[in-house]
Amino acid sequence: MAEEKNSRRLEGKVAIVTGGAYGIGKTFALRMAAEGAAVVIADIDAENSLKTVEELKVKGMKAIAVNTDVSVEKSTLAMSEKTAEIFGSIDILINNAAIFSKIKVSTVPFSELDMADWDRMMAVNLKGTFLCSRAVFPYMKERNRGKIINMASATFFEGTPVMPHYVASKAGIIGLTRSLASAMAEYNINVNCIAPGRTLSEDTSDEAAVKSNEVRAKTRQLKRIEYPEDLAGTAVFLASADSDFITGQTIVVDGGTIFH
Repeated sequence: MAEEKNSRRLEGKVAIVTGGAYGIGKTFALRMAAEGAAVVIADIDAENSLKTVEELKVKGMKAIAVNTDVSVEKSTLAMSEKTAEIFGSIDILINNAAIFSKIKVSTVPFSELDMADWDRMMAVNLKGTFLCSRAVFPYMKERNRGKIINMASATFFEGTPVMPHYVASKAGIIGLTRSLASAMAEYNINVNCIAPGRTLSEDTSDEAAVKSNEVRAKTRQLKRIEYPEDLAGTAVFLASADSDFITGQTIVVDGGTIFH
């Protein structure tokens, strides 16, 4: 048992996962915990956050829920403060919270897009990534190390004709990743980005979503549906010491749909 425990790649680390109550974020949280990290579920959905925490605790893992609205600076600062208070440090941040499925993204033509939808998308997806990164920075700077993992989307490389606000927010995250990587490098903080393809998760698993993902799978080199578990290994790699000399990069995990 001791050998198995020591082989866990994130043993003793503290990881915040925004949007960790369900879907891809929940999968990240479960995998981070399985790799030895104490996990903070930072989500606006308090009820499902607590359910995820209980699921982790039943397995003997360390986890807390912190109700967080990533678009509000005060809330992100409280998230970091609570994490440091309970666990003593912040080693990993996964900026996963976003408007897309659980909070539905508008798919009307760009000429009909409501500006309130545009503003809300930017506030959560892009500004939220910025605010959470800035909130954890002092704690990582103090320890002279840290891992920040941002979530973009392969839609950035495609330029899809719908969801222009979503695509633009994810493009902004790729640019922000590069900027933060440069700004934080002197403190040994690695900032990288994952760009998933269309992914079928627990909150997008209705019949229509399954059929849509099956169609998408036919366009990939690896012709199957993508699941959250397909992203978890990349997240662990970027959160671990194995990626200590990688920063400012975007890793596309889409089964070979986009080559760039």
